[in-house]
Amino acid sequence: MDTEEFLLPRSRMANERLHAMIPGGAHTYAKGDDQYPENLAPVISHGRGAHVWDVDGNRYIEYGSGLRSVSLGHAHPRVIEAVRRELDRGSNFVRPSIVEVEAAERFLTTVPTAEMVKFAKNGSDVTTAAVRLARAVTGRQRVAICGDHPFFSVDDWFIGTTPMSAGIPAATTELTVAFPYGELAATEELLTRYQDEVACLILEPAGHTEPPPGYLAGLRELADRHGCVLIFDEMITGLRWSEAGAQGLYGVVPDLSTFGKALGNGFAVSALAGRRDLMEWGGLRHSGERVFLLSTTHGAETHSLAAAMAVQTTYAEEGITAQLHALGERLAAGVRAAAAGMGVGDHVVVRGRASNLVFATLDEHGQPSQGYRTLFLRQLLAGGVLAPSFVVSSALGEADIDRTVDVVAQACAVYRKALDAADPTPWLAGRPVKPVFRRLA
Repeated sequence: MDTEEFLLPRSRMANERLHAMIPGGAHTYAKGDDQYPENLAPVISHGRGAHVWDVDGNRYIEYGSGLRSVSLGHAHPRVIEAVRRELDRGSNFVRPSIVEVEAAERFLTTVPTAEMVKFAKNGSDVTTAAVRLARAVTGRQRVAICGDHPFFSVDDWFIGTTPMSAGIPAATTELTVAFPYGELAATEELLTRYQDEVACLILEPAGHTEPPPGYLAGLRELADRHGCVLIFDEMITGLRWSEAGAQGLYGVVPDLSTFGKALGNGFAVSALAGRRDLMEWGGLRHSGERVFLLSTTHGAETHSLAAAMAVQTTYAEEGITAQLHALGERLAAGVRAAAAGMGVGDHVVVRGRASNLVFATLDEHGQPSQGYRTLFLRQLLAGGVLAPSFVVSSALGEADIDRTVDVVAQACAVYRKALDAADPTPWLAGRPVKPVFRRLA
């Protein structure tokens, strides 16, 4: 592959237009052109299945589609048919649609550990609603987040804890404390230090590593003993771990859980689910103080709920979760073999559950490197692979996986040269990619 000949002039012009009108040049920071090699951030024209085309006419095999939201592939026929059926019937009314009943029933059948559900449009809506509800129920103000997990919400209670904390009052940030994943003793110490102050523990139940044996059950016991609400953020684990999320796979039931991403296959829908006695605090059938739980004008648009129902039905009837794991296992094995074959097996590292693979790019000292990540991404892009991660969709075929492994092998050959030179700079052709969370632009 020749990265010198791989140019994206139309994408480059489109990125300039984006930045002129949209702060950051994208509507999600993780999609920013700073996350890609300089002048090699493709602007997408369209997608179908596991492939996308940029405005320059290049076709890519795509991974991490829609930041993990498109797990069935773009324009999935079953989902599109369900959406199209609702479009001619109206999408938003002055009263609830019968589709809301059907969507709730479908969701609670899929996630039987929950007793009630309320839909919204994005993950931050529902995680913040869960935190508010936990504070109302417990009468406590502090929120304990898992410090090892990268993102929970755009709202102040979380963003204030990141390097991008400008605009967040310190008094708000001080109410959020962190506990380490997998370490029950440290979490218990935190809860003891802030005895009767912590409203909830919120975490992704699993991430790049499996939960240690007994860990989630231990958290459940700690939350009960200290009077906290246990919240599972299942944005990523929902559907990808099992149809019922990580709680369904590991058999530990949280008080509240939040779903999104794969739930709509790219359509905007998220869900807050949980125990009836807690969720009813945001309803009308109780005598206590009311909680403004979720109230979204577009939260129950019929076509998005129809998409969610179609996704859940497809997962159940076609065994999608198993397909994702099988594809991911084939990809992980291929990438590891290709990296080892080129002598960079300790530097290009695949991690995570097979349905949710990421990769690390390590320098000659074994440390994470944005420079080597840039080199790797440049080579992948030139080979027709768009992969900020290796998160698979079920639309990928074995030929796509095999082609990806071939491109990875070629990229690893260049990686080896950079390691031998102890400097990736000659292969970057510009600034390195940047971390999403940083204080200065």
